[in-house]
Amino acid sequence: MLSGVTQISENSEVSGPRGPRRGWPRPQSRPQSAPRPRPGRRPRFHRAWSVAVVTFVTIIGAAAFASLPGLLIEPLHTEFDWSRGTIGFAVSVNLALYGLTAPFAAALMDRFGIRRVVTVALTVISAGSLLTVWMTAAWQLVLYWGLLVGLGSGSMALAFAATVTNRWFVARRGLVTGILTAAGASGQLVFLPLLSWLVERHGWRPAAVTVALAAAAVVPFVWLLLRDHPADVGLAPYGAPALVPKPPPVPGAARRAVGVLVRAARTGPFWLLAGTFAICGASTNGLVKTHFVPAAHDHGMPITAAASLLAVIGVFDVVGTIASGWFTDRYEARRLLAVYYALRGISLLFLPMLLAPTVHPPMVFFIVFYGLDWVATVPPTIALCREHYGDDSAIVFGWVLASHQIGAAAVAFAGGLARDIFGSYDVVWYASGALCAVAALMALVISRRPAGAAGAASATG
Repeated sequence: MLSGVTQISENSEVSGPRGPRRGWPRPQSRPQSAPRPRPGRRPRFHRAWSVAVVTFVTIIGAAAFASLPGLLIEPLHTEFDWSRGTIGFAVSVNLALYGLTAPFAAALMDRFGIRRVVTVALTVISAGSLLTVWMTAAWQLVLYWGLLVGLGSGSMALAFAATVTNRWFVARRGLVTGILTAAGASGQLVFLPLLSWLVERHGWRPAAVTVALAAAAVVPFVWLLLRDHPADVGLAPYGAPALVPKPPPVPGAARRAVGVLVRAARTGPFWLLAGTFAICGASTNGLVKTHFVPAAHDHGMPITAAASLLAVIGVFDVVGTIASGWFTDRYEARRLLAVYYALRGISLLFLPMLLAPTVHPPMVFFIVFYGLDWVATVPPTIALCREHYGDDSAIVFGWVLASHQIGAAAVAFAGGLARDIFGSYDVVWYASGALCAVAALMALVISRRPAGAAGAASATG
């Protein structure tokens, strides 16, 4: 696809539709020795696709934790008499750490390798989820689910998908990003009906144990099958004409992550991307994923029915996100973002009128429409990070993702608080719809890609 690429290296600019902004500083490093492919070696099935499959399965296994918070609110409120605001605070800590950990995790992957970081992250998720079974106080929910699961899941965040895509693919980056992003929705699809059934029939503790086991079960696949870099197996990245030498470990992961943030914060596109993605998080993870089930239950809908609707959102999210990746390879990313946010805002404004004791056709239409848009924003956002920030794009996206989760955390807490104060979630739905309109305008203000990158994009179609 990127036929205009003539030379790829860790410290050189990549020619393609998402080239880096000129002048963006890059970390200097000397490539270390790596196995060289045999001359003329053209594997029929590129190893990059195997790595993408392992990454997909890993994200699915870790996605079980994301299916549970919305199902825990009512059971924990009933058993422990904790307010929804208190439970929402624990969820907000989880969501905030999910984002704030991501840029440091991306830097740690450059230091210790993808496989080690992801293995530790899955182990922490499993331990945190399992410990909640024995909790008796609200602070323990904050510690186990908020802190431990938040830190572990942050290391398994979309920065993981961005790092794998940047290292293993030159062609089809948008499509692969869409597929890996859809893995989270697939995990929701797989686990949400099961977890809702467990919560309703057997209580919330078996559901927490199921999440712990799902995260632990993926660890062997990661350790045995995932590889950090194409050079580890003597291959060039998919779509590249030559081997990319594996860079040496980059020391000072925390310093590098903060340094990238400082440099990115001096540019306008970073703040626009962070602002739009904060609204994305507020209107998805913070609002719908956390509060849709209890909001539907307030209108008389059974929890299992509401959870099944969220699972259907996951079905159409897979379709929408993969399609968004395909569009991102072909159309201007900022215009795609504007369309996605505008459509999402319109759908949220109608939701309060659609909630009812039973599932009716207008609600099904909302679920399909909203599902197609759920995380369709991720591929164009990653593409814009890559376009403006080059080799540091995975870490920059990690910081952008942090803003996504801060927005999600704020609304996860505010939604529970609004329910406690007003007895309804309506004000939160309307406010989120209005914020999506603001995000659409912000996306259009993001600067166009540099002329050189645009020319390369034209050359490659």
